[in-house]
Amino acid sequence: MDGLRQRIIQAVHNQPQPTVTILSSLLAVEDELGYIPKEAVEEVAALTNSTINDVWAVASFYPNFRFQPPCAHSVEVCWGPSCHLVGAMPVIQAVLEAVGLEDEGDTPDGEISLRYNTCLGACALAPVMSIDHHLAGRVSPEAARIRVAQLRGRPGPGAPSGS
Repeated sequence: MDGLRQRIIQAVHNQPQPTVTILSSLLAVEDELGYIPKEAVEEVAALTNSTINDVWAVASFYPNFRFQPPCAHSVEVCWGPSCHLVGAMPVIQAVLEAVGLEDEGDTPDGEISLRYNTCLGACALAPVMSIDHHLAGRVSPEAARIRVAQLRGRPGPGAPSGS
């Protein structure tokens, strides 16, 4: 059995909750791998005694699941009500320009994944963005542009560090 399938099986079997569902299994796989490969759909179907169509129906219903490996860095910009009212749109525009995208998505070089988020849970610090799961509050468009530009060429989370 290849390493990918072994990691998928271990992720599904190591869930802490007593009830294992298709959704909990897919979440466990995405936590382990950062995305849901086709092999995960097959393994989750087998391990939950479901069909591939059942698993795919659950996986495709939730827009936050990824089906391609993640980029080296993740950037999320909140555009929820609080952030929107105090300047999220100029921050989003600055980040889009910094990464060279027209809308949320992954940069072609696989360096940065940009997503809009309806709430990062830090409304008092609006506008808020998250870079590799670290929150930055009260960001200006220029500060956002600089923070994102600094990601280029820097190893992502979990990357082996040089010694």
